[in-house]
Amino acid sequence: MIIRDYIPTKDNQDLIRIWQEIGWITTEKDEEEGLTIFPQGSKSLVAEIDQEVEGFVCSTPARLQYLNEPLELQAITAVTVSRVARKQGIAGSITARAIAEAAGEGYQLSGLGMFEQGFYNQLGFGTGSYEHIISFDPASLNIEVKARPPKRISAADWEKMHRSRLNRCKKHGYCTLLPAAITRAELKWTGKKGFGLGYFQEDGELSHYFWCKPDSVEHGPYFISVLVYNNAEQLLELISLLKSLGDQVNLVKMKEPAGIQLQDLINQPFRGMRISKSSKYESVNQAVAYWQVRILDLPGAISHTQIGGNPISFNLELRDPIEKFLPAASKWRGLSGSYIITFGQESTVEKGSDRNLPTLKASVGAFTRLWLGVQPASGLAVTDQLAGPEQLLTKLDYQFCLPKPLIDWDF
Repeated sequence: MIIRDYIPTKDNQDLIRIWQEIGWITTEKDEEEGLTIFPQGSKSLVAEIDQEVEGFVCSTPARLQYLNEPLELQAITAVTVSRVARKQGIAGSITARAIAEAAGEGYQLSGLGMFEQGFYNQLGFGTGSYEHIISFDPASLNIEVKARPPKRISAADWEKMHRSRLNRCKKHGYCTLLPAAITRAELKWTGKKGFGLGYFQEDGELSHYFWCKPDSVEHGPYFISVLVYNNAEQLLELISLLKSLGDQVNLVKMKEPAGIQLQDLINQPFRGMRISKSSKYESVNQAVAYWQVRILDLPGAISHTQIGGNPISFNLELRDPIEKFLPAASKWRGLSGSYIITFGQESTVEKGSDRNLPTLKASVGAFTRLWLGVQPASGLAVTDQLAGPEQLLTKLDYQFCLPKPLIDWDF
């Protein structure tokens, strides 16, 4: 197996073949064009077997909002292996190579969407928070705000849509994919039914909008794949706009925005669930954790952590399983080692250990989940690879309280 950089002029048709084989795209022209656009602005690798491209990984420059600061994130936006190359170790090897390169380039974090829980844990990833997918009858929304008449948005507006998304308000955990090619490709993959509604500023830029992928244009369900806003007023206007569709559309599906409980805005939510149960238009609240993240630069990540109260210091014995997937020549070998961690108004990390401090033992994935605020230390000690004295776990539970991280931008 040979792993090398993706060359668009040489590898594009092989990439289309792989994605069609695995069912990620069809033979529709727009979908093939979307895949041609998709890697632009990203750094991609391919794996060759017998001089044929059989594996592909796309590493997209991105940012993850950590409290009030953006951190540099390697967003792994695609890992694909052809039919003839399954169970050959390609996915693990090529992804590990991309992660090591990102670490060498100064990225503090790596993240991806998982096809199943467990596989990417081998590369040090830890599972993110539950995302709530809310399905509801838009006519049941209870909102006093009256939306202004919106403007239509089409795939031709991809540049304005991308700029608006880059500049949206960002909550803890929000991810932002930097190349505009990502937005353009996503719109190509939406299909001809996709449409947007939103509001423009006086300078012609989009202030807030949503993009919708309808199952049935007439009655739905409508899936809101993108929801962009900068403040509470804009969010409520977009929700009111959804309500205005309720005369015809029977169901809307969307991810619950960070910091609010959408059920607060739905009339008789339990009645709606009962009468729509098992129908095409079932109102339901689903929770699923489908993204993962891991730390690449431990000092760089921890230096952005701020917590109240007295500082918490402890030894950290960190295990990073990615090393066995890396070639001997790789300069970055993962994060396994012993560290002294202090969490406080100013947080620090140094190599070594202090026998006067309690010791936390963790995999890099479990520690990343703790650091990001996905789960408390005591919970991770039950279900993940994290262990320490009860007094230390309790102290972390009480003081290390971060907002629930949600990525907002799927990849």
